Amino acid sequence: MSPTDVTTLLLQLSERDISILQSISTHRLLSTAHIRRLHFAQGHASLGAASGAVMRVLTRLEAKTLVARLGRRIGGVRAGSSGITWQLGATGERLIRTMEGKKYRRRFIEPGATFAAHTLATAELAVSLHELDQAGVLEVTATETEPSCWRSFAGPHGTLEWLKPDLFTITVIGDFEDHWYVEADLATEHPTVVLRKAKTYQRYAATGAHQARHGLFPAVVWVVPDSTRQRALQAALAADKAIQPGLFQVVTTSEFRQLITSGVPDPPAVSEADHQHQQLILKGGTT
Repeated sequence: MSPTDVTTLLLQLSERDISILQSISTHRLLSTAHIRRLHFAQGHASLGAASGAVMRVLTRLEAKTLVARLGRRIGGVRAGSSGITWQLGATGERLIRTMEGKKYRRRFIEPGATFAAHTLATAELAVSLHELDQAGVLEVTATETEPSCWRSFAGPHGTLEWLKPDLFTITVIGDFEDHWYVEADLATEHPTVVLRKAKTYQRYAATGAHQARHGLFPAVVWVVPDSTRQRALQAALAADKAIQPGLFQVVTTSEFRQLITSGVPDPPAVSEADHQHQQLILKGGTT
């Protein structure tokens, strides 16, 4: 897409249109309801009016191949327009790539059901953070989605490792700044998979990379669909002697907002031997 093409297209789009495209690019997939909550929360007399407005805008963007809807609806046909899932269309991908100066091309194909469900679950958590910020409950000063939130580091034997959170965010309430790594769990993986990732977090924490920049290590939170999964993961984390007690938290989706707004709890006491061995800073952060 040439600079002239970009300029011509941008003249046809409103600031909200561009913001919608950027949001879809950031999260990779968004439902109609997510887009409504992000970009149509104000200025409408009712939820129905807002829903109608967002569909009119998305239909117009779809006609220009700026966005594309997935074939399946989240929640089935009865979910209506709110259950439609959107990704960037071919023109939208080229526009955002050109605007951001990116050279690589992202292929946009119909994703699998598992990928879509997980991506939308992560987006739901990010949208919840946005709503808390807009309501003045807290301030979100940073949010990174995949793959921007991934971190590479040297493992214990010098091998390159990757930590791949679903979401990283920094929230501020009053004088307190909290850092969070967030995992959207859909109860589709065995608890042993969660344990392996928890140990990757511990190895990354032991490098001190995040602490060197921020003076603290983020709280790590698994957000699960129900209390049954919550108890299963809590039990698995507690039973593994290699897991640092208190470093990880497991909350249900309904408890996520309460956790974020209450701030990171103090970690358990860490012995000097453990500190020297793991080089962990467990505090979720006060400035």
